[in-house]
Order: sequence, then C-alpha cells, then structure tokens
Amino acid sequence: MQITVAGKQVDLSDALRTRVSTQMDTIAGKYFDHALEAHVTFSRARSFFTCDINVHAGRGLKLRGEGEAADANTAFDDAAEHIAKRLRRYRRRVNDHHRDMAHRERPEAARQYILREEENGPEVAAPDTRTLDEAYATVIAETQTEIASLSVGEAVMRMDLADQAVMMFRNSANGVLNVVYRRSDGHIGWIDPGD
Repeated sequence: MQITVAGKQVDLSDALRTRVSTQMDTIAGKYFDHALEAHVTFSRARSFFTCDINVHAGRGLKLRGEGEAADANTAFDDAAEHIAKRLRRYRRRVNDHHRDMAHRERPEAARQYILREEENGPEVAAPDTRTLDEAYATVIAETQTEIASLSVGEAVMRMDLADQAVMMFRNSANGVLNVVYRRSDGHIGWIDPGD
C-alpha cells in the first residue's frame, strides 16, 4: 500500500512518519490485503493537533477518519481507530452478505460532475428562475463512478464509510434508482421513486 504522510504547517519527525506507515500497513493488512493507498495529513489548530486519514481500500471503497488531540501521535491514534472501526464493520457486513453478493449484477458506469456557479452569470430577472445551464456554467471536475446494486442498509454503510453527504444506488429489492443522503439534522434521508 502506498502511504503519503504530510503536514500542513507542521514539521513531522521521521519517527512519526515511520510509526504512521507501520500502523497503516498493519490496519490495511488485517482487513484488506489489496488496499491501494492512504493519505495521512497532520495540521495544528490553536492548541491541538488534527489528523485526517483518507484510505482508498479497494474499488469503490474510500474511507475517511479524523482525530484531534494535544499531540500528533494521539491524534493519529484517534483517526486510525476510526478507520479500523469502519473497516471492521465493513468487513463483517461483507462476510455476512457474501452469498448474496455473488448473485448480484455488476455496477453500472456513470459520470459524476462538480459544477461551479458563475459569479458574473447571465442577466436574468430572478435567481430562482435560472436553469441549471445558466446557474452552473463551468464544470470543475468530472470523474468516473459506479452505481451499484445495493440494499438500503448497504448504501447507508457505504455512504458513511466514504464520509459522503449523498449516494445514488440501484435498490436491489426493486431495481429502481434510489438516493440516500445525510440530512442537516444528522438523520439519513432516503428517496425511493419505486413502489
């Protein structure tokens, strides 16, 4: 696994870099033998350190863990525990649903776009009447993504593991496109246009 350790306005010791690499290899080896890469970033905010870990554990599986503490080692331990807990939970569910997964169809290919609202956009009477093309004229990023066939519980789990706000999936119960999202009150919303 390729591990990148960086500091934002923080000098990192070689001992900390070695410790992070060793522990991330241990965590990945314990739960996934094919984890691809991890990015560990340390920063300092006032009187405490923060550690942000982003792991690309496999195809379509990205995990994020955060930790903060008075020193960098403890902040890393906190973030690493979040990653390990998520990987344990994911691994348990994968093992429980292994037979079910064998009978599922392959995920559909899709494109994901990130659009930027134009600051000096076209002149229109009211902002609420602008179309999508008028309001968001610039594509900032375009990536390949997949629309997997999942149960609602599995979709929520993947959304939580990737620390995303929204996820589109094909409901394995009825084959219809569904969306789960994190509401502003912290609960999960689910959009199911099917019966």
